[in-house]
Amino acid sequence: MTNPPDERGAELQELFFETSQELLQALNDETLKLEKAPGDEEIVRSIRRTVHTLKGDSAAVGLRELSELAHHFEDALSLESAAAHAALAEIAFAAADVFAGMIASYRAGGPMPATESLRQRINELTTAPAAKKAKRKKKSVEPLRHPDKDKNKDWTESERLALAQAQDAGLALYDVVVKIDPHCTMPIAGRQLIQNAISGLGKVILVRPDTKSPAASTRVDFVLASAQSPDQIAAKCRIPTIASDVSLTLRQAAKPAKPSAKVPEPTADSKSGAEGPVSATSAVPASGASSTVRHAPSEPPAPAPPPAPEPGGGSPALAENILRVDAGRIDSVLNLVGELIIGKSMLQQALGEFGKRYPREPLRGRFADAMAFQARVLNDLQRSVMKIRMVPVEQLFRRFPRIVRDVARQCGREVELELSGQETDLDKGILDAIAEPLTHLVRNAVSHGIEPAEERRSQGKAPQGKIRLHACHQGNQVVVEVSDDGRGIDAQKIRSKAVALGMATAEEAARLSDAEALDFVFRPGFSTAEQVTEVSGRGVGMDVVQSVLQRLKATIHVETHVGRGTTFRMKLPLTLAIIKALMFWVEQRLYAIPLNAVSQIARTRESEVHQVDNYEVLQLRQQVLPLLRLGRPSAPDADRHASKLFVLVITVGEKKYGLIVDALEGEEELVIKALDDQTFSTDLVNGASILGNGKVVLILNLPAVVEHIAHRRPHEQGLINCGLLLNHEDRARLAMSAAGGQA
Repeated sequence: MTNPPDERGAELQELFFETSQELLQALNDETLKLEKAPGDEEIVRSIRRTVHTLKGDSAAVGLRELSELAHHFEDALSLESAAAHAALAEIAFAAADVFAGMIASYRAGGPMPATESLRQRINELTTAPAAKKAKRKKKSVEPLRHPDKDKNKDWTESERLALAQAQDAGLALYDVVVKIDPHCTMPIAGRQLIQNAISGLGKVILVRPDTKSPAASTRVDFVLASAQSPDQIAAKCRIPTIASDVSLTLRQAAKPAKPSAKVPEPTADSKSGAEGPVSATSAVPASGASSTVRHAPSEPPAPAPPPAPEPGGGSPALAENILRVDAGRIDSVLNLVGELIIGKSMLQQALGEFGKRYPREPLRGRFADAMAFQARVLNDLQRSVMKIRMVPVEQLFRRFPRIVRDVARQCGREVELELSGQETDLDKGILDAIAEPLTHLVRNAVSHGIEPAEERRSQGKAPQGKIRLHACHQGNQVVVEVSDDGRGIDAQKIRSKAVALGMATAEEAARLSDAEALDFVFRPGFSTAEQVTEVSGRGVGMDVVQSVLQRLKATIHVETHVGRGTTFRMKLPLTLAIIKALMFWVEQRLYAIPLNAVSQIARTRESEVHQVDNYEVLQLRQQVLPLLRLGRPSAPDADRHASKLFVLVITVGEKKYGLIVDALEGEEELVIKALDDQTFSTDLVNGASILGNGKVVLILNLPAVVEHIAHRRPHEQGLINCGLLLNHEDRARLAMSAAGGQA
């Protein structure tokens, strides 16, 4: 069914909004290269191709203002004098920012950003004589030439060899020129359809121009070796709404094949050569169409040995294997996989009950085999769907060279950014979520961490500071590090600032370890900056980092050395959808925590639990372990030597805690279901899951649990800090019993 025009236009615009981000990123990347190599004409041509694509795509979806501005910039870049302009990189950066603002405004339906300043700066590039532009454009419309006439300037060695093999095979050779309909909304996709169609007629020896060339959206030229008639070739190329005109030039008539001749395979898009129409002398009309067949000289060139494959030379088949799918569709499939996992748990439980009721039933073995097979297939399906959601962190890392450059200029720093581990895969949802925290960390590293060049020289350091972004897999987690070789963080300065801001008393600050003092940098409103600037000083950036990471069930650790630098190390889960969990009971309620957070499970007695201030601790394997009692405290009259406890040793950040629970339920693969704020108004719970028997299990947010207990202070001296998971009725009964005991 054909969509209405407005619906089709909305779909095309949404597709443009997605692909335009890649174009803007490419524009920023190329401009960064231009800044390091001013005047490089190849980089300028690459920038112009990107702007041309942005212009054409925006015009195709009706974004007139963006298309006109991009066209204005493209015209300026076409001048020979543009590459030598000193401010070209700055103008290109400004254009990228304005283009991004315009696209955001189109998407949100808001007002357009001001463009007059950018237009004036672009006009600075257009002061060169118009003749230079005409000369440049004339070079770009030269026709395809025969390889023996232009001494193979436009033909690669592999193309020359393929042409010679086709001639030896006795096939007729045609120059095919297809003009793309100017009303075609997706010319590059239309070009691929034409290429697919003509590939079925014979062997494509050469394709011009390259897809990155500005002319690629208006025409496509082929050299085709085929046994088909000119009429058949022309008819196949005439695709409605895509091809407006088809012309053929006979390069060589069919000849008897040589005995040893081999027909060449179709070649991929070659390097961009000519972009104009094929010249011809005489024409033979193709029946029923505005297509023509022309004749040209057919002296073949001498064959040459094929060269080594060129790096970056892709194949059309490779591009056809890439499928762009909306993330929501993948999420839907993943959700269905989660439902299948719940169904698997239900079947396993039913099989267990069946075995207990009919222990000698022969069908038990067959059921067990079928269940094992289903579990294997389901695990493979789950892994496959999870891999689809995985994307390399390079998609996020590529943004930061521009960010570091801009912030360094604002702060007057000299900074070099080093990236490593870009191939590390991470769930797309998590990658999008950490973009803002990672931006805050990088900006802070530039503004707070790296010293001015004079200060670095006085300390014997290189004037240019270094910031390193690194990612790697560590077990079933991904570690992302932001490190710098700057001044480091002074823990004593953090303590003093916390006291000055009223976040701690002088006595409390003095008792804090360096690691505990560093936790203040993640508090709302905390900043060590002496004055508020565009980059820092408001005390909101690191608070955002902490809150986002807690929501992702991730942790962050700070490692710093004064005068040597700081490293922020984030540990992220591979996925947020399905986790291995350990389930346990507290106050007759079922809870779960991620299995990778549990380092060991211990049994102990109440008599081995000691109290320090308002907290309980346990000596376990020569280490003092802080305990978190989630339920009610032990009864005063209970036999402490007889009462046994389960203690789950968990790791939160870089610290270990002991979680006291009533009983263990076991391990389970849980499908996390998000909870809305109306259902749960606490941050202690990350989500919920449904077991095979229909029970609901709540998944605890361990960083939030630790933070709540650390900040709770009992009203009475000597009382145990406990009962975090008690409901209001349990708390009321506990308070009444405590009051009765004191009376």
